Amino acid sequence: MAIPPKLSGSRLLLLVRHAHAGDKARWQGPDHLRPLSLAGQAEAAGLVARLEGYPIEGILTSPTLRCQQTVEPLARDRRLRLDAEVTLGVDADLGRVLGLLADPRLQDTVVCTHGEVIGQLLTRLVADGLVVDQPLAWPKGSTWLLEGANRRFTHARYLPPLALAHAGRVASATGGR
Repeated sequence: MAIPPKLSGSRLLLLVRHAHAGDKARWQGPDHLRPLSLAGQAEAAGLVARLEGYPIEGILTSPTLRCQQTVEPLARDRRLRLDAEVTLGVDADLGRVLGLLADPRLQDTVVCTHGEVIGQLLTRLVADGLVVDQPLAWPKGSTWLLEGANRRFTHARYLPPLALAHAGRVASATGGR
């Protein structure tokens, strides 16, 4: 996919919901340690292909294991480190998340967080004038491309999750879960 040249001051942020992590009610350990399921591992592998043509200079993620595992294959592919950010946790404060994402240093950054956070964030951005290419939805493993200038996002495009059948590298890296 060809990416148009950037206008001066333009920004791109890729907002990713963590991939499938099994049934929360069935998981017996601490929720922050809940790993990706096999389906989630396939979605994490698919994220690498889905974002192939996009410039990515950094990856911020919720500190939960499922978020980190979602973007680990992408980080390996792009030779980037993961930066865990508590502001992106499942119980995130919307004001703090908005403040974080307004930072212009997050140009061409993947931000992986939770459905609760993404739902609140997109709803707020749309209320503030964000133009979206389709009705809001944020299934596990999906991405929203947020584009704008300076400290404001003006347009968003939805990318559905892409599950790749050959997620074996992801499975072996996460102990098969």
